[in-house]
Amino acid sequence: MVMNVQLVRSRIDHAALIKLAKENYGEMIKGVADVTREIVALGGELHADAQAALLQDGSRPADIWGFNIYVEKPRQQRVDYTSFINVRPSAGNRSMEIQDHVLRKRIRTIVDSLVE
Repeated sequence: MVMNVQLVRSRIDHAALIKLAKENYGEMIKGVADVTREIVALGGELHADAQAALLQDGSRPADIWGFNIYVEKPRQQRVDYTSFINVRPSAGNRSMEIQDHVLRKRIRTIVDSLVE
């Protein structure tokens, strides 16, 4: 099964998000945010697929972080900050989950601004 990655630079509605999720994992979609450029890549089998799409588009490795969106959960509970690409001891993040709450809030703001 091929899971496409979509770069999101402008707001998409909830129906588009659900459609993307159904093409991927169903109720969940993997995402990667560029916290400097304020764009996200959604989809792919692995977070690394979305990461690769952002890198190819000009993002810097230090600026991109992985997350998941659970499309059927309420807005305040839908984002999860867990991904293998988040394991970065040199950046002070030693686990798959993003530890920095300021960074989490920044990602959440970007996701909420781009995804209805």
